[in-house]
Amino acid sequence: MSTQIRLTGYKKKLAMVVAVAAILLFWQIAAWSLPDFLMPGVPSVMVRLWEDIQSADFRAALSGSLVRLGFGYGSALAFGVGFGLIGGVLFFFREVLKSAIIILQSIPSIAWVPLFLIMMGFGNMPIIVVIALSAFFPAALSVMNATESVLNVHVSAARVMGASRWDMLKRVYLPAVMPELITGAQLAFGNAWRALISAEMLIGFGQGLGRSLAYAGETADMMGVMANILTIAILATLIDQVILENLKRRVLRYQYV
Repeated sequence: MSTQIRLTGYKKKLAMVVAVAAILLFWQIAAWSLPDFLMPGVPSVMVRLWEDIQSADFRAALSGSLVRLGFGYGSALAFGVGFGLIGGVLFFFREVLKSAIIILQSIPSIAWVPLFLIMMGFGNMPIIVVIALSAFFPAALSVMNATESVLNVHVSAARVMGASRWDMLKRVYLPAVMPELITGAQLAFGNAWRALISAEMLIGFGQGLGRSLAYAGETADMMGVMANILTIAILATLIDQVILENLKRRVLRYQYV
């Protein structure tokens, strides 16, 4: 079993390498087909990215984006898991919340920016709220859907033993929904990351990766545009495939042994 798991891990890493190589190849082919001012080549952008990384402006933009992401994404997970577990105990609450999510998640997260900008003014708060809102939906839905699959025999047994609603949440529902919770957290991260970059580009407040990308586009700096896009892609991949995937393996280690 352990050998099979290692082979699966190697295949996943190989698939990631092949995917990255294919993207870079298509990018370079496009660069060969177009003028440099429209599509700079991969080596040139790599050099520009290395220069940007060493600058104070890049570090400020990176830290600004990560702070907003941390507050927004963390809040979404906390509320999503909490409301999802409560929905597992209270049937009517679950149906109301699920119906509301189905309606609200059809609205693109970027569409909320003007509303929150008017309500909260320029600053970090409207961006953080947009991030939290976009990540809340998959987190809450994944937990609520998982609570519906909890075996009735486990719920009945806990009730017979005199478990309170808090005990039901902590000892019955939370362990049962953990796999779906982690998967929902990864889906929520994708939503949160896209909302972060889009909101920073639209609001244009302070320093952030989205704002740096928008500024490069406004000044027709294609080298800067591609360097920022590459930075956004690399960071998203590292957070999802390194941090969240390793966390998933630690939390669900019993499934990988």
